[in-house]
Amino acid sequence: MRPEILFPLFAPVSTLKGVGPRIKPLLEKLAGPIVRDVLFLRPHSLIQRRSATVVTAEEGQVETFLVEIDAYQAPRGPQQPWKVKTFDGTGTLDLIFFGAFGAQLEAKHPVGSQRLVSGKVERFGLTLQIAHPDYMVPPERAADIPETEAIYPATAGLPHRTVRKFALEALDKAPNLPEWQDPAWLAREGFPSWREALSRAHLPRNEQDISAQAPHQRRLAFDELLAHQLALAQRKAERRRALSPPVPASRLADGLEANLPFRLTSAQNRALAEIRGDLQSGQKMSRLLQGDVGSGKTVVSMLAMLDLAAAGGQSTLMAPTEILARQHFETLAVPLAGQGIQTILLTGRDKGAQRAAKLQALASGEAQIAVGTHALFQDEVHFKSLRLAIIDEQHRFGVAERQRLQAKGDAVHLLAMSATPIPRTLELTNYGDLDVSRIDEKPPGRTPVATRAMPMTRVSEVEARLRTAVASGAQAFWICPLVSDSELIDLKAAETRAMELRERIGPSIGLVHGKLPAAEKDAVMADFADGKISILVATTVVEVGVNVPNATIMVIEQAERFGLAQLHQLRGRVGRGSAESACVLLYDPPLSEIAQRRLDILRRTDDGFLIAERDLELRGGGDAVGLRQSGFPAYRFADPFIHRDLILAAGDDARLILARDPQMTSERGKALQVLQELFDWRETMSLKDAG
Repeated sequence: MRPEILFPLFAPVSTLKGVGPRIKPLLEKLAGPIVRDVLFLRPHSLIQRRSATVVTAEEGQVETFLVEIDAYQAPRGPQQPWKVKTFDGTGTLDLIFFGAFGAQLEAKHPVGSQRLVSGKVERFGLTLQIAHPDYMVPPERAADIPETEAIYPATAGLPHRTVRKFALEALDKAPNLPEWQDPAWLAREGFPSWREALSRAHLPRNEQDISAQAPHQRRLAFDELLAHQLALAQRKAERRRALSPPVPASRLADGLEANLPFRLTSAQNRALAEIRGDLQSGQKMSRLLQGDVGSGKTVVSMLAMLDLAAAGGQSTLMAPTEILARQHFETLAVPLAGQGIQTILLTGRDKGAQRAAKLQALASGEAQIAVGTHALFQDEVHFKSLRLAIIDEQHRFGVAERQRLQAKGDAVHLLAMSATPIPRTLELTNYGDLDVSRIDEKPPGRTPVATRAMPMTRVSEVEARLRTAVASGAQAFWICPLVSDSELIDLKAAETRAMELRERIGPSIGLVHGKLPAAEKDAVMADFADGKISILVATTVVEVGVNVPNATIMVIEQAERFGLAQLHQLRGRVGRGSAESACVLLYDPPLSEIAQRRLDILRRTDDGFLIAERDLELRGGGDAVGLRQSGFPAYRFADPFIHRDLILAAGDDARLILARDPQMTSERGKALQVLQELFDWRETMSLKDAG
């Protein structure tokens, strides 16, 4: 139950003064449905006003003047503004108003009256002016003009000053909550109380007060991070209480490993040892296996599946698309059959007797391993003894989908795989409730992909080289960017590029895009994988998650529009075979400094984990949208880049809290429960996790 002390903050926004039927939907869209959401809005900038006279005024500054209104000048045409001529004893200041409300102005501010006016000073010819002053009030209302004014987010119909009024009222409703932070930590960091931190955030006195590194801002960020890390640590502890029969390493797996045409890398061996440690522990495994495209995650997972099979259990590997599932099946089926293990492929295309036979093989235990798509968690799919669920490209599946698959057995181990490395400093934000293994070493023999950046003006040279390469039997990807908010425009651009390539290189050009039906998309991808298509033009990153060893060229058009991690993922689709491979980054000059650095980093390294770190650094603080698109939580106060040190500290504190007070029954524990309720980070909520 939510503590009574939080009731005022969880009341609807309509309880704030002035939030009626018209304002309510606007405020809900901007902040959220409850008072707490308005309280958690923060100013993004600051206006500091200074008193001035016309002779001391500075262009571009926000200043306040005491003036006498001399005259009104009506506009000469509909596009002209009203001018209010004023004088402050040292010079003339014009007040400019666009719109047909000059008569109202004159009635409210008659000629001869004194007014305090404040706004941004500009120069028009020889005259100083203020366009649409922020304030225009009688001298006795000087208190209405703040010297320091916080600027809040705004939306159409809801200006920032109105938002500020609601935010300050929400601040008035904020109670003094029990202290949940460790006193020694508060003293060391110089953090104020929670209530004082909020007050400083909403009533900043200078630019430093709105900085993310100000002590009160760091306090609020740490509160939020601690609430999140506590929920993740509780989820992890709950999972570890789920028992599962120990699974020893097997001779089956040893036999397959001995027959591999290569030796496992030390990183693969380390990851396999960590997975086996989980399987042998008697507790349910929940582990994320991270590694670049082609680093060998599938081989490691195959050895784990053999351990389960030797212990009498079944395993399943779920992929987001049929072509990826088929690819995994073709990789696994033959080596597993060599060890006497039957593998089946189950997708949405299976119908009739063929499907019935596959379902029977799973239900009877005849098939120990199932590879497939979403079809695996459908109601009619039953396993005799499902013990391990492996999710490939885990971020492409929702939590409910992963849980439905795990629900097909008792205490099913989870191994989530991701080919998108994330920075070590940020693993806690997404996967604090999972154990994480990294394959950060490439198998021997992988030829580095030669990477080159070229301006779009040289696209004809690229086409000429492609024509030569295709004539010799090579295959290539050509990636078109998202160039607008309109999918139709993006599609048109890709269709145009495919048509041009057919004219200049030949007819063997395929096209996949987001609007293409899944069956058609899979058919084009299959033709490309089978070598029937020489060049595949694709509009989005997601379309190219396929292994085509013969593809040796990756052309990325307008590469400056892609993130560093995206570019690395795309480049990883070539260089899968023994032939030399190349990646061409076409860009529209001139490049921004950030874009230049991004392309330079990509040319210098192919280490996905290093690239992920550099990608985060180049995004920098404040790129909340970009971070959310990368899967990071939508924090209110914390910035995963700026507050990386606080993420690590919050993770450590959360583990220590649960080790000392697992039920959180101490005074601090009870206060921490209030914290979790405040931020809605609770163990029982549907956290965005990998299982």
